[in-house]
Amino acid sequence: MAVLDRQRKTPIPTEADIELSTEGSRVLASLTNSHSHTQKITVESESGKEESLMIPSVAYELLIDILSQISQGNAVTIVPVQAELSTQQAANLLNVSRPYLIKLLESEAIPHRKVGKHRRILAKDLYEYKAEIDAKRSQSLDELTALTEELDLYEDD
Repeated sequence: MAVLDRQRKTPIPTEADIELSTEGSRVLASLTNSHSHTQKITVESESGKEESLMIPSVAYELLIDILSQISQGNAVTIVPVQAELSTQQAANLLNVSRPYLIKLLESEAIPHRKVGKHRRILAKDLYEYKAEIDAKRSQSLDELTALTEELDLYEDD
């Protein structure tokens, strides 16, 4: 069983969790039917009773992602896209300071609303902002790599 981090209430993976997740993500990824909108999985209880069920492919892919993260020793938290986050939760998800996040909110870079004195951010809006920033970073890295190659600035081994 995973150890619980009391501050975050997120299960911390044990070594056994990591091993099982590594194998589980590998097996599930190898069996993915990318042409289907559903995936059939079979679950077996400790008593040996088996039950098969169909799940949406999006849930199947999410399960693979969760197992992949756990296999790397990462704790995983699921946040519904319609969840409203506090500024501290949003800052934690972006891995930035709370004051920096508040500057982003005040500059209207991320939509939010006020509930009394408190700001609330939809997880969906936060993830959209993160995707935009990640795409810009990736584009900048691609441009820098191309420029480095163009100017022959890379080192040969």
